[in-house]
Amino acid sequence: MKPIAEYQDYRKYLLDYFDWRKRTSAFSWREFSKQAGFASPSYLKLVCDGKSSLSRVGVPLVAAAMNLCDYECDYFKYMVDFTNAKDDDKKKEAFRKMKEIAKEQHARVLNADAFDYYESAVNSIVRELAPLMPGALPGDIARKIKHNFTAQEVRDALKLLVKLNILTTQGKDVYKQTDKIITGSSESLTLALRSMNRQMIDLAREAIEKVEPAERNISGVTVGIDAKALKRILDEVDRCRKQAITIASECDNPDQVYRLNLQLFPLTEKV
Repeated sequence: MKPIAEYQDYRKYLLDYFDWRKRTSAFSWREFSKQAGFASPSYLKLVCDGKSSLSRVGVPLVAAAMNLCDYECDYFKYMVDFTNAKDDDKKKEAFRKMKEIAKEQHARVLNADAFDYYESAVNSIVRELAPLMPGALPGDIARKIKHNFTAQEVRDALKLLVKLNILTTQGKDVYKQTDKIITGSSESLTLALRSMNRQMIDLAREAIEKVEPAERNISGVTVGIDAKALKRILDEVDRCRKQAITIASECDNPDQVYRLNLQLFPLTEKV
């Protein structure tokens, strides 16, 4: 069975554990629930099916039934918190705890790189800006950004980008972009992307006041549509985004970093 640090959803972890035990012995959901001390023989099956959630009281019982060691128990506890949390801040705090525990055990949390990169908007800004300013100190880079990011935030971003091999150092305070693309597929990545998108929307709001109209385009339209029209518009928006990337990639001498936000969202419930 895979190490616990390769999981972020405790339901998936429990299901894989059950399948592993079942392959090697006559194991059943009834026996699993009994070993964990639950009265209902189907309780853990309902949990794995998403029809119930493991409570904090149940966490140590299940951990003991699975013979988890100390650090595995701690990781399992925060994994349950992460999966069950409805609030993004609580999810992020639980995921950070999972990363800390894994790091102490020299284990790797899947998609942790993507989480670190996308969690803060400053990382993508510095990725584009630092190569345009060879020899610049973090404070110099921070002052070039139109929004309030500190020199320390830029310094931390540079350190992360080099660690993730998104930027490489070409000399003292000289950086070059690599072709590495940060990808992943997990709830933690979705969480980080939501965090970054919120920040970018806030920066767009600031731009209305800070940036001259000639240097920006912030506009919108309110329309009534059906599902068929929505699909066509979504396809067109996606095509526009890809075209913007193509045009940017053909730019030989970039001298400024821009953000393109494409926002389409419902204002009402369906009638």
